[in-house]
Amino acid sequence: MGEVKNVANPATSTTVPAPTPAPVPPPTRRTAFAEGVDKARAAATTEPGRLRIIGAFLALLVLAFGSVTAWQTTDRAAAADDVLHKSQPLSSAAADIYRSLADANTTASSGFLAGGQETAGSRQRYEDDIDTAAAKLVTAANNADPGSPSTASITKLNTLLPEYKGLVERARTYNRQGFPVGGAYLRYANEKMQNDMLPAAEDLYKKENQRLQDDYADATPYPWAAIALGVLALAGLTWAQHRNYRRTNRVLNHGLVAATATTTVVLLWLVVGHTVARAGLDDSYDHGVRSLNVLHDARIASLKARGNENLTLVARGAETVKVTADGEAVTLDKFDHDFTTEITTLGKGLTLAAKLADDQAGGKPVATAESNMTEWKKRHTAARAQDDNGNYEQALALVIGGKDATGACFDGVDKNLANALAHEQTEFRQAAGDGLDAMTGLPIGAAVLAVLGAAGAVLGIGRRLSEYR
Repeated sequence: MGEVKNVANPATSTTVPAPTPAPVPPPTRRTAFAEGVDKARAAATTEPGRLRIIGAFLALLVLAFGSVTAWQTTDRAAAADDVLHKSQPLSSAAADIYRSLADANTTASSGFLAGGQETAGSRQRYEDDIDTAAAKLVTAANNADPGSPSTASITKLNTLLPEYKGLVERARTYNRQGFPVGGAYLRYANEKMQNDMLPAAEDLYKKENQRLQDDYADATPYPWAAIALGVLALAGLTWAQHRNYRRTNRVLNHGLVAATATTTVVLLWLVVGHTVARAGLDDSYDHGVRSLNVLHDARIASLKARGNENLTLVARGAETVKVTADGEAVTLDKFDHDFTTEITTLGKGLTLAAKLADDQAGGKPVATAESNMTEWKKRHTAARAQDDNGNYEQALALVIGGKDATGACFDGVDKNLANALAHEQTEFRQAAGDGLDAMTGLPIGAAVLAVLGAAGAVLGIGRRLSEYR
């Protein structure tokens, strides 16, 4: 080691170590990715390397096309299956809950008017309606998602149904004994039905209809991502074959031709299959769901009208409502006013249903229901005239009497609407089933053909590479 001396004062000189050179850091090792990029870049300068890159790119492109096709068609097929087997049946079940509750309320008021003459058939109809509503609520509860808005409506209806039934039974008991309080109990039961139960049932119906709309929205859009990848894969395969032709003067490469054929088959299957499926689903909505919704609403309006007609005689003017007519406030019987509103809604619904009916089997019951409604309005006017003139018994006979009463007209409307609903339900199932069938096998078929296409692309490029060995 060298030393440094104090020249000015040699006596105090000390030895100072010389500075140590800084260590040289080892060369930084490049990342595997960077080395891979360099190797790929170097390989791309040779024809074998370029062929390997082209083969890998084509295989990945075809596989991506098949994967996205399988994914998107699986989602659409699942949504179409929900439309056919879940959401639409649940929508109809929700409508049946509403109809059963409304019909039970109507039948209860009819039986009350009959007093001790209530028929066994009328009583059985009421019991059947209550049982149907309870059974449909169980079905809806089993298919509703926990914590969903539909579950809240179902829970509310399950709570209110036994309360309503108890009020009706009290009204019947007091009515058979000739106590006027029976009418009060029936009006209270009707208020619970009109203000609590039917709104909850209608809310459930709207929610299930929205669920049906969402399933249609998931099932019908074109799978544009898959279609774009299919077009890109075909373009890539076409370019690779053109390049091969220019460099070797060979027209066909069997592997690339096979890959092109399988990709073309998948793309055509995808486009044609989805187009047919979409057409079937659109037809099921236009000529099925729309008609079903209109007919359900019309049937509900007829039930409301019948219930209000009966309650007009039960209440006997005890409840009124003020409306404005020609700028003046007029006091009217509440239930008769509500009858007029609902019978108008029924007429509009039947007119729309007639326009939507696309064949005689669907149009004939609607036309007959319109005829029944027209006669119903005439008989109702006659019954109101008798009641307004103090002839209660005559008015009662015109409402709950035999074949010449308004009840017969209501039964005709309800029966014909039920027939129209059955026809439109069949139309829906057929069209929606055709749409679902058009996508059968497409996800699995696309995946299998994509694997074969990718293998063909690799083999085709491998055939060219063998020429360099």
